[in-house]
Amino acid sequence: MRLRLPEERPTEPPTGYKIAHPVLSQDGSRAGFLGISIGSGLPYGVLDNARCAYGRRHRSPSRLCDCGFHCLHERCEAQALLCAAEYRKAVLLDVAVLGAYVRYELGMRYARQRVRTATVGPCACRRTATGFADAGWGRPGWQALEPVCGACAGSRTPLSLADFARLGGEGLRVIASPEAEVESAVTTAELVAEVALLQARLDWFQGQLARLTGGEHGK
Repeated sequence: MRLRLPEERPTEPPTGYKIAHPVLSQDGSRAGFLGISIGSGLPYGVLDNARCAYGRRHRSPSRLCDCGFHCLHERCEAQALLCAAEYRKAVLLDVAVLGAYVRYELGMRYARQRVRTATVGPCACRRTATGFADAGWGRPGWQALEPVCGACAGSRTPLSLADFARLGGEGLRVIASPEAEVESAVTTAELVAEVALLQARLDWFQGQLARLTGGEHGK
């Protein structure tokens, strides 16, 4: 006899966390996301239904397939994925799990989701990102984006975080990572300390030079 876990009937949609690449439609009218693993070829909207990544005609999530949306239970687990080099330009998503789902030890696989919040990491220069710009790759009909600050956007036309949220719709919130702001502040403090140290060394060398120069004049 095969034992099954009890069926869950939550009063509120479960919450999960995942990372994804922000994308913009070719005509610039829609914003969405692109997953990092199974289904990475299928961009999805802020509110969307899962589709089988293998093209099979069954509803997701099927117990005989590993398709469907995926998320983790803990924010820190999803955030840790951003340390991988290939995911540095992805964003952290806070999602509401809707419809049928299968629960696992670390996360869930489910049929429908609403992305509630997208948290954007720092620009490549480590300053806080103020928008998105073309990342140089994409999928048919969709352009991948990456976080940028105003100084690093260059010739690329940036899309502000607010505009991305507006194009995504469904009440999406897009915010800059607090960690990025803290890191920028720490970096500034370190630079100020370094400048002060260099100035002190310069003053010491100038004092030594003046002493030596004065000694030579006295001979």
